[in-house]
Amino acid sequence: MKHLLTIFGFLAIAFAGFSQGPDYTDLRILYADQDYEKLAKEAEKYTTNDKTKKDVLPYFWLAKGLYKISLSGSDDDRFKNAYKDAIKYLGKGITYDNKYNDGGAMVQEREFVGTFQMSLAETIINEMITDNFKRAFGWAIKYQKITNNEIAAYYTMGACKFYDNDKTSARDYWTKADKMLGDIESIEDWSDADKRMLKMGVLFSAKALKDSKQDSKASDLVGKVSQWFEEDPDWQAQYDEIVNGVE
Repeated sequence: MKHLLTIFGFLAIAFAGFSQGPDYTDLRILYADQDYEKLAKEAEKYTTNDKTKKDVLPYFWLAKGLYKISLSGSDDDRFKNAYKDAIKYLGKGITYDNKYNDGGAMVQEREFVGTFQMSLAETIINEMITDNFKRAFGWAIKYQKITNNEIAAYYTMGACKFYDNDKTSARDYWTKADKMLGDIESIEDWSDADKRMLKMGVLFSAKALKDSKQDSKASDLVGKVSQWFEEDPDWQAQYDEIVNGVE
């Protein structure tokens, strides 16, 4: 009987090991070694393997590798769109993370996701500041894929559509964002990038409303989020600059 229990014990341990799947130590080591091109290539293999293509971590590691490549550059043509590819794979990883992993990878990779989001948020905001609203909208769609707080992009998308002379789409995005806003009690746990996107999206949307002679709606919108930015030293200055035209 003791021998049987011992055998069953070993079998249980063995099956448990198989069920856990790979821990992706190889990818972790490649990242630590700063071998980002090999990291991207190896991580991509996991995302196309039938046994691991729905695992969350390879997509995050692939995105991390591609993001690093986008910063350093590469002579390999397969990485010529590294930044956009990083968005694609991170977005897919977040989708699987929410579906199969209860958002665990987003928590684990919070620092990387926040850094990546901020790089994209700055791109979007710079395009808006220079009146390149069509390009800003295209990037905002991509931002929407790498956040769990989609409202952070919706106000921006509405403002972009307004200034690109698509008032109907602008209203649709604002209506969708307004509905989401009513369900938000706090943004304390949001990434800094999500907060910045929400802030700038609201300010540009308020300016758009004011430019269309809807001053009361502009004031109401700003009032709904001001509680979250009242300690932000740039909030009032940016409000005055964007909404009131005060430099």
